[in-house]
Amino acid sequence: MEALRVDNVVKSFGGLMAVKGVSFSVERNQILGLLGPNGSGKSTIMKTIVGIVKPDGGSITVQGVNVAADPIGVKRIVGFVPESPRLYEFLSGIEYLDFVATVHGLSPDTKRERITEFLKALDLEGRENELIHGYSQGMKQKLAIIAGLLHRPQILILDEPLNALDPRSARIVKDLIHRLRDDGVPTVFSTHVLEIADAICDRIVIMYDGRVLAEGSAGELRSKAGTTGSSLEEVFLKLTGTSDTREIVEALTR
Repeated sequence: MEALRVDNVVKSFGGLMAVKGVSFSVERNQILGLLGPNGSGKSTIMKTIVGIVKPDGGSITVQGVNVAADPIGVKRIVGFVPESPRLYEFLSGIEYLDFVATVHGLSPDTKRERITEFLKALDLEGRENELIHGYSQGMKQKLAIIAGLLHRPQILILDEPLNALDPRSARIVKDLIHRLRDDGVPTVFSTHVLEIADAICDRIVIMYDGRVLAEGSAGELRSKAGTTGSSLEEVFLKLTGTSDTREIVEALTR
């Protein structure tokens, strides 16, 4: 059963065509990796999925809900962590999480229980009463992840969620994503770190210059690139036609 369908989505900003007819789908019990360099269109696609950016063409359906027809309904069922979270830094961590939980309609008891669990799991316990503007980048990232998961979403849209996380917290987030997948909560996971995509994702969509260049499992992508047994980095470079970096390196060392 499809949890997400992105169908021929197009988006431009001024004269720049950021997304050029992108299509893919995500099944339940699946983690889909969006893989590509900076500027490939990954973040734009994710923002169209959650209704933050309105596409110029195409359609998106999330758990049977059309994003264009019911963007608020989609926001209720999606857990979104943006690449650069913008938090209310004049609030304390606990005030921010309480605000997010209230927006999602959680009861006081449920709010308290879930917030306490997440703060403890991600090593923010004892720091929740400090103002967010005093948090490190890693602490802010943890807060954004908690905010995206508090309401028990039906699908996760995570844009570079492991940025700035310490190894323990990154492992907890990765294990949690897998556990949620097994419970029927799929994830779209954006990254430009190839090893992360290889370790976490069931399927991978490679984006390049605003288009879907290739998709499949890591093994299928290796076969498609004719590099069976090679690293995912080599597969990516081969598929994008950027595998020969020797001239660039030589120019930089002259």
